[in-house]
Amino acid sequence: MEDYLIFIKTLVISLVSVILVSVLRVVHVYWFRPKSLEKQLRKQGIRGKTYRLFQDDMKEISMSSKEACAKPMSLNHQIAPRIFPFFHQMVQNYGKVSLGWIETRPRLIIADPELIKLILAEKNGQITKPPLNPLVNLLQMGISTLEGEQWAKRRRLIKPAFHLEKLKGMVPAFVTCCFGLINRWESLVGHEGRCELDVAPEFQNLAGDVIARTAFGSNYEEGKKIFELQKKQAVLVLEAYYDFYFPGKRFIPTKKNRMRYNLDNEIKAILRGMISKKEKAAMENGEEGANDLLGLLLQCKEQEQTSMTIEDVIEECKLFYFAGQETTANWLTWAMIVLSMHPNWQEKAREEVLRVCGKNTPDLDALNHLKIVSMILKEVLRLYSPVSALYRHTQIKTNVGGISIPAGVEFVLLTMFLHHDKKCWGEDVEEFNPERFAEGVVKEPKDQVVFYPFGWGPRICIGQTFAVIEAKMALAMILQHFSFELSPSYTHAPVMGITLQPQHGATVTLHRI
Repeated sequence: MEDYLIFIKTLVISLVSVILVSVLRVVHVYWFRPKSLEKQLRKQGIRGKTYRLFQDDMKEISMSSKEACAKPMSLNHQIAPRIFPFFHQMVQNYGKVSLGWIETRPRLIIADPELIKLILAEKNGQITKPPLNPLVNLLQMGISTLEGEQWAKRRRLIKPAFHLEKLKGMVPAFVTCCFGLINRWESLVGHEGRCELDVAPEFQNLAGDVIARTAFGSNYEEGKKIFELQKKQAVLVLEAYYDFYFPGKRFIPTKKNRMRYNLDNEIKAILRGMISKKEKAAMENGEEGANDLLGLLLQCKEQEQTSMTIEDVIEECKLFYFAGQETTANWLTWAMIVLSMHPNWQEKAREEVLRVCGKNTPDLDALNHLKIVSMILKEVLRLYSPVSALYRHTQIKTNVGGISIPAGVEFVLLTMFLHHDKKCWGEDVEEFNPERFAEGVVKEPKDQVVFYPFGWGPRICIGQTFAVIEAKMALAMILQHFSFELSPSYTHAPVMGITLQPQHGATVTLHRI
């Protein structure tokens, strides 16, 4: 009996200890640690929001964005307050380095050019991509989620797919896809010589066809299902991003959680089928198979030292399908809108294209001589960057520009705010003026790095040259065949989803030349 009582007493003490430790851990994670980090940051003069238990900034960010997007804006390029109203207010209230919160993590909201450059240029693994809740991770794919040596190795493997020689070989595919677009528009214009058209979905189709052909050796129809599923997934992921996440939430079988995982499984199943077909064709026909990204990845998978699995290949495919379509499509969409708003620059660009190429299909050499087209596309990127903010996270305590940053702090790098900053670009910052880029991107205002359309530093976008060639080819061929103006039904309403897009479409009136 005495032994039994001792056992019960020991069991009770153990249970109480476990509960006490768990409670202390929860209190530490949800109160003491955030307050300690806040104190360290405030000591250095950083102002901003105070930490509140179970109340981060995400709901306010979401509500302010919905409010801003409830009405259209006038036809101008001053879009930063509409795209990021919460961050705009934070910068106005607290300066170019301010303190906000995401869940229990402090967030430094940064619109300072030198600090952004230092953070993006960091190479020692002290600053990484931020941790995301598992429901958001469903759209975070491949190399974009890796860190350290694993990231460096994967980037080395993929980089050859974007070497200039490889890109030269992709030009015929770019041309084929662009001709498909031109022929479709010609049929829509018909005998009347004009028509109204929402170009946003048109460019989604074009960019999708390009990435499907050049990266996977297929065509748009074969990849169309993947794009549709990824768009649905993007909507659900954004909802999860703005919700407060707690451990285990992803396992709750809610309707939206089931939808998220079903979409992910469906996308993976389609890609697995494409991969299987590619491998089978290589075995049966003795194809080398490395003429596109998928072939290169499969070739890497066979090399023992790469440690790539079929799941890794699928994740890289998901990334290039999504990133390869979404960013370039929106870039071209904004280019059409802006050139419709500024017909004088549209005419200058057309004159250049006809002078350099005539009515011939542009080749890579001709594209390199389209200086005005390049200037226009860069200025469109400045004003309407598809990716308008970048996110980073401190893994360990680090010093950035004289500020001591504890481990576990997130950075929101407001690159769009730099692109619209008078101190960086001058009083005419909100005007469309491609002459800013007459000497390229090297000689930027005040010799600062203030232009970040493709990121910066070691993680700069690996596909930027691919995107530039595609955008120049498409715009040049459109200018050869059509003039265009904004439709009376067009509503100017830029909105931030995963990328920057027109909320109510991009309806223009096309005229055959």
